[in-house]
Amino acid sequence: MTSLVDAFGRTIEYVRLSVTEHCNYQCGYCMPEKLTHPCAEHFLSTVEIARLIGLFSDMGVTKVRLTGGEPLIRKDIIHLSEQLGKLPELTDLSLSTNAHLLSRMAKPLQEAGVSRVNISLDSLKAERFEKITGNGCLDKVLSGISAALDAGMYPVKLNMVVMRGVNDDEIEDMLAFAIEKGVQLRFIETMPIGHAGLQAMSQYYPVSKILERVKAYVGRDLLPVTGGRGAGPARHYQIASGPVKIGVISAVSRHFCESCNRVRLTAKGDLVLCLGQEDKVSLLPILRAGASDDDIKYAIRTAINQKPERHYFNEKPEHIASRQMVTLGG
Repeated sequence: MTSLVDAFGRTIEYVRLSVTEHCNYQCGYCMPEKLTHPCAEHFLSTVEIARLIGLFSDMGVTKVRLTGGEPLIRKDIIHLSEQLGKLPELTDLSLSTNAHLLSRMAKPLQEAGVSRVNISLDSLKAERFEKITGNGCLDKVLSGISAALDAGMYPVKLNMVVMRGVNDDEIEDMLAFAIEKGVQLRFIETMPIGHAGLQAMSQYYPVSKILERVKAYVGRDLLPVTGGRGAGPARHYQIASGPVKIGVISAVSRHFCESCNRVRLTAKGDLVLCLGQEDKVSLLPILRAGASDDDIKYAIRTAINQKPERHYFNEKPEHIASRQMVTLGG
C-alpha cells in the first residue's frame, strides 16, 4: 500500500463520499431554493463507487464518510455500506445524516460496517427545527439519535450550525441535551459555500462567542483535549465530569487547512480537493472510458498534487466555491 501525499506534505487518508445530491430536508445554509439534478446516468453507480474507494484504499485511504445530500435516501445505501465495509484497508466507515430515516436503518447500517455517525441537529424546538430544515420532523431525528445509540454506534456526534438570530439562543440547551444523552457535540460556523452559504453569512456567529458561552455554562469542567486537534477540523474540549466532548469548527474565523487530510468524491464522480475552492478532477469519464486501475490511480495522484494549500473565505472572497454545499458532501 502506498500513501497519497500532496504538494504540501499532507498525507491524504480520508475521503468524504457523497452518495447522492438529493435531500429530504432543505436547510437554508446548505441548499438553494431551486436546485436541478441531472439524470441518473450522470451519477456514480454502486459498482463504480466500490471500485474507486477500493483504489483509494489501495493508496492509503483508511477513512470514508458517507455523506450527501442525505445519504439514507439512496435506495441501496445498506448494500453500498456492506461493499465498502469489506475493504480490508478501510478501518473507519462513518456516516453524516439528518437522521430523519435513521431510526429504522441504524442497526442494519451498523451491521454493514458503519461504526459511527454524525447527525445534524440545529434546534431542539420542533417549530423552529421545521423552519430551519424546510420540512424536518424533530421527533424523527430524536428517534434516530436513540436508535444510533441503541445500535452501538460510537461515537454519536451532533452537529449544530449556530446562526445569529436563528438558533444562537439554544447553545446552552444543546449542551444540556448532549450531556443528558452522553453524545458528542460540535458547534459549527456558517460557511460561504455556494449561493445558499453566502446568504447564510448574514447570520454568522463566531466560534469565539460560542466558546465563551460554552465555558460559562460548563465552567471549570471544560478541559481542552491535549495532543492538538489532529487532522480533523474541530478543536475539542472534554467535560471532566463525564464522557462528553465538545468540538468547535471555525472554518471562517480560524482555518484548519495546514492539517487537512481529506478530499471529497461527489456523487457525480468529481474529486473535489478543497471545500472552499473550485479545484476538482472528474473521475467519471476516465472510469467509463475503460481506464485500468493503474490509469485511475495515476489520475488520483495527479489530482492530489493539485490540492490547494488552503481556502480563502476571508482574504479572497472571489475564491469561494460557487458549488452548492448539498452537492459537495459538507
